Amino acid sequence: MENLAPNGTSNGDNGGKYDSEIEDMTRKTGSIGSMKDDSTIMKGDAGAKAKDFAEYFCSYAYLYHQKQMLTDHRRMFAYHEAIMKNSSVFEGKTVVDVGTGTGVLAVWSAKAGAKRVVAVEYTDMAKMARVIVAQNGVDAIVEVQQGSAEEMEEVEPGSVDIIVSEWMGYFLLRESMLDSLVRVREKYLKKEGGHMFPSHATMYWALIEDERERQVKEQEYQQALEDWQTFSHQTKEFYDLDMAGLTAQYEEEQKEYYLLSSSWAELRAEQVVAEPVVIRRLDLKSCTFEEIKGVPETPFQFVIPPNDNNEPVYVSGFAGWFTTDFFGNAPGIEPLPHPTTLSTAPDVGYTHWGQQVFHVVVGLELFPGDVVEGTVTLVRQVENARLYHVEVAFQVRRGGVTSKLVRHKYQMP
Repeated sequence: MENLAPNGTSNGDNGGKYDSEIEDMTRKTGSIGSMKDDSTIMKGDAGAKAKDFAEYFCSYAYLYHQKQMLTDHRRMFAYHEAIMKNSSVFEGKTVVDVGTGTGVLAVWSAKAGAKRVVAVEYTDMAKMARVIVAQNGVDAIVEVQQGSAEEMEEVEPGSVDIIVSEWMGYFLLRESMLDSLVRVREKYLKKEGGHMFPSHATMYWALIEDERERQVKEQEYQQALEDWQTFSHQTKEFYDLDMAGLTAQYEEEQKEYYLLSSSWAELRAEQVVAEPVVIRRLDLKSCTFEEIKGVPETPFQFVIPPNDNNEPVYVSGFAGWFTTDFFGNAPGIEPLPHPTTLSTAPDVGYTHWGQQVFHVVVGLELFPGDVVEGTVTLVRQVENARLYHVEVAFQVRRGGVTSKLVRHKYQMP
């Protein structure tokens, strides 16, 4: 452990014409209506879309992946409550389910009284969704379309009452599916009275103790470096090849992989050592492409709380998670009769999202009253816009003494 080191619709009758105008405007200006759309997600030629499918969509075409989500009972319960207990909102309405997967949300929307449900799925899981829809007796209401949500068929712009979607990735934004959701919202959702399910999302940042896992990563990193030294020595001895010129690059790769990559975790509530802070809130009825790209440099501050014996607290890094709310339209307009929240925080137990953990390279031994403060930034990776880098800068204050500023740049694969 490291001790504190001082440093000194408009709803027109001619929907087809309006639709083509929207697409033409987006193609020419990168905008949807008045909203600038500079996202690269689901754009480009056939090669770009094939790459996106290989990197993102393909795993969702397998039932084992869908089953992982369907057996997440907190996820299922929250969506079931939000839809079925707000059936008065769905009654007689037109609903779009973006990224329907096996069609569960579409089935519930139909059972809640929707007049028409369009369930859109990019992968071949659409075939499975049709089976589920038919087996649950709602095939007269639910139409499953295979393709991109941005290019739905026979849906008039500005005609949709409700958009439902389970779009969230690790730490909320990973996978960048929200880009597609915003495009669908801007093109199809009614400007007045339209609902987003969920309606709001919040990202949390916390200081954690996870020392066993941090030390395991450190040991694996050291073992990788020892393995390289053995390899380099044997290559020279057996084959008269000097590999020393690659040592620095190899060490950098291994450091990024073992020490500077986030990891999925199912943390316990007691591992959160200070009150979490909010680093991003999104109103899904109005958020912009700029707002959903990531998290701009955002300050945080954690104060180590008192304990009975003034004992040290071991800090292993940071963690991020999210909540999504089904509250209805804000601010206070058309609230849902039965508001619901889906939380992925450590104190609620297992969800398939878990929490994303960012271990510090060197652990910290802190005491009650110590302050950890700094900034966190989420930025999309250049090579793959569905993945993120998380940049953290922090320092520790104890009384009048402040530690050196520590900077880590993590990949969130």
